[in-house]
Amino acid sequence: MMEQADSCRRAALEAVTDVEPPALHEFIESTLESASMLPGALTLESARAVDSSDPIGRDDALDDGIVTHAAGVQLIYEGLRLTRSLAREEPWSDAETDADGDLEVLAADILVARGFYLLARTDAADKAVRTVQAFGRDQTHRLESREGSDPAVTRDTNLERDVLELAVRAGAAAVDEGPSPSLLETADEIAAAAGTSFPAVERSAIAADPLSERSLEESPTDRATSVTDS
Repeated sequence: MMEQADSCRRAALEAVTDVEPPALHEFIESTLESASMLPGALTLESARAVDSSDPIGRDDALDDGIVTHAAGVQLIYEGLRLTRSLAREEPWSDAETDADGDLEVLAADILVARGFYLLARTDAADKAVRTVQAFGRDQTHRLESREGSDPAVTRDTNLERDVLELAVRAGAAAVDEGPSPSLLETADEIAAAAGTSFPAVERSAIAADPLSERSLEESPTDRATSVTDS
């Protein structure tokens, strides 16, 4: 599982190597270096779990195309997570942190844009768009709600739920398959347990119980869900 997380992190970092100026690149790099790679790892595990061409799961040599899907999901999540954090903290209210806030806004935009680029022209692209659109609506409604209220908290956790669904669908799409209902259910369970902060991959449910091993017990009819389903 750590190998999957490392592969995803490397691919995500590679996608932003040309970002300038140096201060912006360093901030993005540090964000990715410290991030939980759970969304990316779930993407890779989902691909292994549904790959009908290899029913016992792919070997340890991860396919570059699948890793690219995983990095795309991870980048989108990191960008949206950073945006949510900025909306909560409002760094522009303090003159001393105003410049940092501007840098972080730009970083968030770049992370999401690079994630979209990696998922462009894939069967997961539409779901990626819907994920970002849903996030925008949730944050708009959150600002209209009393901060700290139950609806506001629920809207915040929608991001993790939607991103993990995107991860499952992107992983399945990477091997030209549809996600099984059980994989989607697992994504919901992980999101519910995580709240607004993912654990490190090695402490997650998929590390303790890999999806590719669970998939061996599924019936063939469990794979009927289309990759374009919302």
